[in-house]
Formats: sequence, C-alpha cells, structure tokens
Amino acid sequence: MSRKNVFLVKIAFFLPLLASVCSLYEDQIGKFDWRRSFVGKLQDGFFDSVGNDLLIVTSEENVVAGLSAKTGDILWRQVLERSARGDIKHAAFYTDTQSVAPQSTVLTVSGHSPTLIRGWNPTEGLVMWEWSLTSHYPEHRDDIWFTDNLMLYHVIPFWESHLEVTQYYASTGQQLKPGSSKISAAWIKKGKCVLATPFFVCAIENQLIGVNLISDNGQLFSKTLPKATVEAPKVIPGLRATILLNNELISLEGNSFEAKIQPNANYFVATIDNREILLQTTVEGGNIKVSAVDLLSGQSKSEVEAVIPLPASLGTPAIKAVKCRRKSDSQPLACRFLLDTVDDSVVLVQQGKIKWTREEALANVVAVEMVDLPLSDDEGAIEDEFNSKDVDNGVQWDFFGAIARRLTSQVYQIKSIFLTVMGLGSLSTSSNVDILVRDSFGLHKVIVILTASGKLFGIDNISGKVHWQKFLVEIDHFTESQPMKLLVQRTAKHFPHPPQFAVVGKQKNSRNGVIYQFNPVSGEPIQGGIIRLEYGIQQLMVLNEAESGNFLRAILILDEKNRAHVLPESEKIQANGMFLFTVKTEGEVSGYHIHATNKEISANLVWKLDLSGGSNAQVIQVAGKNPMERVHSQGRVLSDRSVLYKYVNPNLIAIATFGLDAIHKYVINVHLIDVVSGSIVVTLTHRRAKGPLHMVHSENWLVYSYYNDKVRRTEMTTIELYEGKIQTNSTVWSSLISPPEPMVERQSYIIPANVFAMKETITEKGITNKDVLIGLSTGAIVEMPWALLDPRRPVTATQNQAREEGVIPYIPELPLPSENVINYNQSIARIRGIYTAPSGLESTCLVIAHGLDMFVTRVAPSKTFDLLKEDFDYFLISIVLLGLTVASYVVKHLASRKAVKQAWK
Repeated sequence: MSRKNVFLVKIAFFLPLLASVCSLYEDQIGKFDWRRSFVGKLQDGFFDSVGNDLLIVTSEENVVAGLSAKTGDILWRQVLERSARGDIKHAAFYTDTQSVAPQSTVLTVSGHSPTLIRGWNPTEGLVMWEWSLTSHYPEHRDDIWFTDNLMLYHVIPFWESHLEVTQYYASTGQQLKPGSSKISAAWIKKGKCVLATPFFVCAIENQLIGVNLISDNGQLFSKTLPKATVEAPKVIPGLRATILLNNELISLEGNSFEAKIQPNANYFVATIDNREILLQTTVEGGNIKVSAVDLLSGQSKSEVEAVIPLPASLGTPAIKAVKCRRKSDSQPLACRFLLDTVDDSVVLVQQGKIKWTREEALANVVAVEMVDLPLSDDEGAIEDEFNSKDVDNGVQWDFFGAIARRLTSQVYQIKSIFLTVMGLGSLSTSSNVDILVRDSFGLHKVIVILTASGKLFGIDNISGKVHWQKFLVEIDHFTESQPMKLLVQRTAKHFPHPPQFAVVGKQKNSRNGVIYQFNPVSGEPIQGGIIRLEYGIQQLMVLNEAESGNFLRAILILDEKNRAHVLPESEKIQANGMFLFTVKTEGEVSGYHIHATNKEISANLVWKLDLSGGSNAQVIQVAGKNPMERVHSQGRVLSDRSVLYKYVNPNLIAIATFGLDAIHKYVINVHLIDVVSGSIVVTLTHRRAKGPLHMVHSENWLVYSYYNDKVRRTEMTTIELYEGKIQTNSTVWSSLISPPEPMVERQSYIIPANVFAMKETITEKGITNKDVLIGLSTGAIVEMPWALLDPRRPVTATQNQAREEGVIPYIPELPLPSENVINYNQSIARIRGIYTAPSGLESTCLVIAHGLDMFVTRVAPSKTFDLLKEDFDYFLISIVLLGLTVASYVVKHLASRKAVKQAWK
C-alpha cells in the first residue's frame, strides 16, 4: 500500500472521532464552586502498623476510607451500598504474618443476604478479595461478627433458646467445619448480653453466665455476683475477654486487674511497650484529660497521659485508636490519639495538642439557610444618615444635621480611597472574600447549616471557610422522622438590626420544646440564646407580619394539647387570623384557625381530613411552596395570543401517601390540598408505584418522581394548574370565597436514572426561567429546563400548538446531556438534599447540594443577561465612548459656527 493510501486510511479512521465537545475552560474550574468530601460519623479507626501516615476509618455512613494522619485529608474512600445493604457490622485491621510476604488487610463485613466480606488494601483502598454469604434466615439484626487469629466468626443469638456459631477463613470464606455449631443457651436474654471476644456473656440478676465461642465444645462458665444487677454488661474497646459491670472490670479468663475505673469516663485499652494500658478520657475545666494506668499493676503511665484544651465547639470525646512509638530507646514515647466526639467530629491529638479536626457532622445535614452579609462601614454610614432623620407630621427637621452627616460620610469615603491608593489602608472589601460585608451583587453570603448531631455551622459560600460553629448540647430531634428546624426570624436587610435565626427542637430527656436564637453572621447567641419551653411542640411556623420597629418575625407554636403560643408573647396580636395545619404519618391532616388578642390566643379546629383511605396508607412526603418565591407572570400566552391564567394558590400544599393494595400491590396517591379551607383540589393515583418519592412544588406546578414497579423504571410526573382565560381576582387570593376548580394539565416522563433529590431554582424577582435541579444516584446534579418537563408538550402537535412559544413536542424519555450537569466531574456521593437561594442578580441562583459530600455553586437558568461577559472588551468600549464624546463636542462647535455664519448672511 502506498503512502498516499495509508494517509487516506488514517484520515478516514480519525474523521468519525471528531465531534463537538462541551467542556469547561481550565480557568473556570472551581471559580464559582467548591466541594468538600466527608466520611461521616466515625465507627471504627485503626492506625497502620507499618506506615506512619495512614489512618483507616469506617463510618456509620457505610464508608471505608484512608486518612492522612498528618493532615486529615482523605487519601482514598470507598462508599458501600446504601441503607442496610451496606451497613458495616464489623471491621478489623490485621497483618498476615504467616504468608511469605506479610501484608496488612482491612476487613469489613457489611449487609445481609448477601453479606459481603471484603479485604481492602490499606494503602490504595482497592479490594484484594471478596466473598459473600447468603443466610437462610430472614434479616437478623442481632447477629454478631468478630475476628480471631485470621478466622472470622459469625454468631446468631436466638434469644432464650440457643446460639449458632459459624467459623470461616477470613480471606477465602471456607468454613473450618461443615455447618454451624449450635450451643444450647436458654439463659440468653435480649438487652442483657454482650460479646467480649471470644466470650458471649450475660448478666442475669445475680448470675454472670457465658460461653467461649471458639472452644471446641462451647465451654460454659458461671459466676455469682455480689449483688443483683439491672444493667447490661459493657465491653471496653481494645480489651479481650473482659467486661465492665457495676463500674468494675471482670476478667472472663481469671486475670486480676488493679486498675480503678473512673465514673463518667470513656475507656480504651491500648498495647504500649508490650503492656495493656487502660486509657480513660474525661472533660474537666474545659480540657480533655487522658489518664493512663497499667491494667494489671494499676501503676500510672505518665508518658502517655495528656491534658488537651477542648474547643467550645466540640463535644465529649472518646478514643477510637492509639499509636505510640519511640524513635529510640532513650527517647520518650510519642503518642497519637484518634478521638470521636459526640458532635460527630474526628480529632487527632499528637503530643498533647490537636493536630487536625474533621467536621464529619457536615455529612448529615438536616437544614440549610443562607443569610446576606451586613453592610460595610461606608454603606452603613449612608443608612444611618437616612435613618437619623426626625419626621414629625410629615416635616423633616434637623436640616443642618443631615448636611453635616452627608459631608462627614463623603470625607470618610475620600479618605478611605486615598489611603487605599497610597497602600496605607486595607484592600477593598469586594476583593477579599474573608471580610464579611455585603458585595455589590449579593453573591457573597453565609451558609447556615444545622446537622443531625445538633451542630451549627456558618460557612462562607465563596471560599468554603467555616467562620463559626456551635454545638447545641441541649437540643434534640422531635422524632426520628422529624428533625430539628432552622427558622429565619430576621434577615440582614434591616440595618442597623442584626439578622436573627432560631433552631427549634426538643429538650433531651424531655418532651418539652427548646429554642436557640443566634446571629447567623457571627454565630453569637441573642439574649442568652436558649429558651426552654414548658410544653411539647406539635407544629410551628414563622409569622408573615414582622414586629413593628425591629422587623422581627415571631414564632407561632401549636403544642401537643392543641394550644397556641407566640414567641415573643408581646406579638400575639400578629397571629390573629392565621391558619395552621398539621400532618400526621397515619394520614390525618387538620387545619386550625388562630384567634388572638393582646391578652390571649387560641387555636380552633376548623377542618380535618383522613388520607389513609381506611387502609394502612401513610404520608411519605409533604411539599409546600418556597416562602421566598415571587410569581412574575400571572399567565401564559397561547398561540392565538390569548392568555391562560395560572392557578396561583399560596395556600396549596402537596401530600403524598403510600399504601398496600390487594390487587395492585403498591399505590401512591398525591393530593393537592388548600390548607385554609381544607378542600382537596386535585388527586392523582399511581398504581404499582413506590418510593423513593421526591417532590417540587412551585407557582402553579408540581413535579415528583417515583419508581414504577410494573415496568421497573423511575418516572417523573408533572402537573400544571390554570384558572382559565378569565382571572378570578388579579390582586388578592382568598381561599374562603370558593375559588374556581382549576384546569389540570398533566404528563409523565421516563428518567433513565435514580433520583435522590430535587429542587427548583429561585431568583429574587421571579423573572428568570425556572429549572429543576435533579440529584442522581451517579452523584451528578442535572439542571433540567422546565420546557422539557412542561405537561403541555403535545404528543401530536397541531399547527396552533406549534406556534405556542416554548412548547416542545412530547418525547417520553427525558434527556440527561452532560453539559447540563452543573457539578461536571465533581460527583456528590449520596445526595440527600439540594437548597437554592436568590442572589442580588436576577439571573443568578445560588445552589447548595449536600449528602456525603457538599457542593456549592451558582446557576443561571436564563443565562447571565444582567452581566457583561468575562471577555468583554472594556478598553475598546472606553475608546469608543471617549471618541463619541469628543466628536459630539466638535460637532456642536461646528454647528454653532455654522449658525453664526448663516445669521450674518
């Protein structure tokens, strides 16, 4: 073949590979976004026995990860299966010294039927081996796993009957003996027993009974206690064959311990200098005190003991792993402690100092809000000038004082500019994101995050820096399905009043409510912070009417006895005429009318609905409209230039119920309910459908996703409500005058992915088009234009529909183009929620996606129509404007001269 032919063949081969590619420029990556990765609440931790810079951890979020012991950065991370399928039931770190080349292995046992046993390479995080185990029993949450001498043991207790013990080779899964060993044990009782490797022991009244699980014949032992006990025995991490009962150490192998146990301490046993050392951590005077004693002799190990200052933002710590070593025999011990705190932080202490801290509470976020930053000194001076004017009967006094304030502020501004230009003053606040002042476009804000552990964070949305953090010790969730609430009582737009947020929850060890009020910018408590209530909370809301003078919105609370309360109590009158609704999991929906005077307040039940349908259907999702939302357009222009008016009911909520059906297996019902009148506006039924269900409710439309069990795919249904071509009332909406029955447009689509979260974009004035942000199981966040979800997309387009603006012909499957993924290659593991907030720019919406990772960015659904492009030629436009200005003066001069000459003719 000639060279010419070879060249043509190469061209023909490479031409099909040429295609248009949508990508980011290198300088755009991370410019308007950032991501933080987490592992979750710590479950187990191990120091690498070979390397010095590796820390292996497992978490309650089903994560196995390797951390840098020097910096705390994630070196590698493996996210296991979701929910119970990936629950890590046992983790161990061991080194196989019997092999030719000794190698360390991280072993994990996760899930049930199948149970997956994996061996991980601790350096790279790769799976070295894996085997599965399918149990013939249904899901058994009480089963126990432990390792001993490269063997893996599976223990299943059948309470008040027997124990089943199966032995496996850890790396291969081969059973040591065929079948399981059954040990008769009628004495085992749930809540009274514990595994103290290798013993299974129970404390029954004044008897301590146990069995050795690795012995050939299941050797039993019994011991009489000095007195009867009601508490269950405990184990101390790192210590074998020993239990803690009645604050005393009891050895199951006959050892005698001289170490004394401190009350209210956390315990850990580490092997240091070939001796078992009992480490006890307590918090005293704002310090973490680590005491160390030899278990057998009871002598203090002063080289290991430490006193570490405890930051106020951290909770009570517990030791998860310890590593001590000497550089030489003559040098003292250098110890590292891995601590896990009750606020879900992970702390590494080295030589008595905190080396690094990981805020793993951010892996489980329950509420997010954004707050504008306060004004700068210059802008504050201008606001003070306007706020200081005295007004009496419409006449403004203090005229000369206003002039003096104006001149003073201008002199201050000139001075600031001069010092900045000369290099003697600070930089402009707009160029330094760490200075917490408001920028020109309202893009710089503080993200206020409330986590499941009860920890509050104030995070910069541009840099990702944590400005402040606060651990709320007294506040707990209402129930497992109802977390604490984060409320906005006053924003930062009311200068000089500072912004105010509130966290509402339940008191620990009590059913009564508790409120914590704080400044979201600085994190400082307001008026002491904590308000303890004398009643439990059933429902709450923030009033629309702000307190006159200080712009503070009061909190309306409905207690468990259906009594109404307002905080502060002086604002009771603001709640008069309000409507409040409650939704219970069993399907009961109730509406209350609030009647209030300056002296008393009451809640009157006005309607009640039962959405269970007489079956076992339960409420799985409730979606209301965003209180910050503004509807810019009240209608939609049709092809014949007529207007189809939107059914914009601010009192409308969407409630989804899920129940079992004898014919169709699963049934999902979606109800749109007016919570003022209690009327059901629309009801939709999906048979053979089940969750997870996610909803977005905005303006006059609703979109939700669910799993269609019949065809085994995820579908999305959209609904739009219209009043018709005649609008009932263009100024005020009222649910009490029987509004017209709306026209319902509906359509369903197929989405080729699993949906984990959904949220609509929002802007300040509502002019910008709305997109729906969809968080997928792949970790991507897709920006789906509403034009693709529009229920008015025609299946067979007529000529009139083809002329209607923004209507695309119907296609069942929704496209997921890569250019619509707003987080490009920065995948977010296990997305739980998406939060959106408006900025000062009408085109721009701020987005926060949280899950196991956190991702912050900004989107522009209608492009940045109110901003100049980054490559805008400022120099050219300046020259053009200067030229036009000069030309205008020249032409003006020539025109005047011409007019004079004509006058003399």
